[in-house]
Amino acid sequence: MAKKAINVEVISDTVCPWCFVGKRRLEQAMAKFADRADFKVTWRPYQLAPEAPKEGMNKMQYYNDKFGPAKVAQMMPMMAKVYADLGLAYSTGGMIGNTLDSHRLIAWAEQFGHVAQNKLVEEFFLDYFTREKFIGGRDVLLDGVGRAGLDVAAAAAVLDDPTAYRQQVEQQIARARGVGGVPFFTVEGRYKMSGAQPPELFEELFEQICSK
Repeated sequence: MAKKAINVEVISDTVCPWCFVGKRRLEQAMAKFADRADFKVTWRPYQLAPEAPKEGMNKMQYYNDKFGPAKVAQMMPMMAKVYADLGLAYSTGGMIGNTLDSHRLIAWAEQFGHVAQNKLVEEFFLDYFTREKFIGGRDVLLDGVGRAGLDVAAAAAVLDDPTAYRQQVEQQIARARGVGGVPFFTVEGRYKMSGAQPPELFEELFEQICSK
């Protein structure tokens, strides 16, 4: 029996902790259907903190200013537990900053195929959430490009041209403002899910699609 082709579009921000969780949970579900479906996952941009400075600021200071110290004190242990359940070490060290450049590179990577784009998204998530790297920094972004197996010189040219992929990314961000929250998944152009859903929900949907 031929495999089903299943397209998944994910609206996400590179500093969204639940977006990384959603990615890993989606991948858990996809792995269970590897013999029945070929998946194409495409990433689209969102900005949770468009006001964040390009030069970056202390991550915990930003969180405390935005959510309040009491809420942050509750949130961080919970996120650490969620990440640990996925085999990841959640870190609150490092800096946060404007994510536009990371999204420009993710948009650029799409031309090399969904596998390459997914690898780059994974590296940016790992840098921000587990390695305490500042993904607004040029060197960090280019290191991620290299680890994803993409052309570092070509990526550097994108970063050096402030107009490269900017309009495309900004238009996609503008269209995404109506989703209400990220991650936001659209499967096969019509099935929509918001939030880092448990793998079982994806599995139910994939079963429904594969059984048709």
